Amino acid sequence: MLSLPVAVPALEIVQRGEEAYGITFAAMRDYTDRRGPESPDQIWLVSHPPVFTLGLGADPAHVLDPHDIPVLQTDRGGEVTYHGPGQTIAYLLIDLRRHHGGRLYARDFVQRIEQAVIDTLAAYNLAGERRTGAPGIYVRDGTFKGAKIAALGIKVRSSGCTYHGVALNVMMDLAPFLWIDPCGYPGLKTVDMKTLGVTAALAEVQLVLANQLRLALSLPRGASA
Repeated sequence: MLSLPVAVPALEIVQRGEEAYGITFAAMRDYTDRRGPESPDQIWLVSHPPVFTLGLGADPAHVLDPHDIPVLQTDRGGEVTYHGPGQTIAYLLIDLRRHHGGRLYARDFVQRIEQAVIDTLAAYNLAGERRTGAPGIYVRDGTFKGAKIAALGIKVRSSGCTYHGVALNVMMDLAPFLWIDPCGYPGLKTVDMKTLGVTAALAEVQLVLANQLRLALSLPRGASA
């Protein structure tokens, strides 16, 4: 049994199971609209039925052939990506003003999310890395070196409150990634943990990722760079 990291308090974990993307998207926006000084920060763990989503600056031409999969516009950053069964998604509903004296800025926030994914992969003896100018996490070495294993897209409102988050490929049908230019990069290879030899259950990986996110958000400034 894999030992989980020690949880850091003051951040709620919400299990939403498998849910249609549109329902989760509307719920994230509603929570952010309604939240006040006493509203808890939350991490939502969810998976979606097959869907392609477009970021605010996405070029629809990067959807090469959607087949029968819906294509939905969102308000996150980034380009086109695919969500489907066997992928764990962590949506971060965070008030950045509450963290590190109000000095947790978007770039540091993204780096902390990326580090949490790297540490999650490391818990399963997989090596991930960042790529300059291309948010997300990529396989560092081996046969699938350079393949993308996690996609990241965040919305930060003027209030400092965030939503959207990170999607980690655990045990997926990867074919739909071939029907788009993933994250706007033609020919970008994608991979999942199962292809890399990890047979852990999706629910287990979800909890490891959630706890790594909690830890990453609690680190002193500069520790996640």
